[in-house]
Amino acid sequence: QVQLVESGGGLVQPGGSLRLSCAASGSKFSINVMGWYRQVPGKERELVTNMSSGGSTNYADSVKGRFTIARDNAKNTVYLQMNSLKPEDTGVYYCYAYYRFTYYWGQGTQVTVSS
Repeated sequence: QVQLVESGGGLVQPGGSLRLSCAASGSKFSINVMGWYRQVPGKERELVTNMSSGGSTNYADSVKGRFTIARDNAKNTVYLQMNSLKPEDTGVYYCYAYYRFTYYWGQGTQVTVSS
């Protein structure tokens, strides 16, 4: 079992920045993929970004150039640096891990971009 604990959400003005963190525990081996989804009310959960243990990354088109994922494999922690935030980035951000053929999810952290 992998447990994921997120932190760093909050309220920010448009154009501002936030940094999310997600610490994983309970894995004996390197976690294959870690990343972030977000859920906006009335819409399906969408992939924001992810990173493999080897460093390969994927980003949603809507966040390319503004969001950056980073990962500390030694600490099993993944970070999401969000810059130039827009109101449409508002939502609940969920950290996830793909480990030994199973998906694990964090509890979610609210990000609100509003003036």
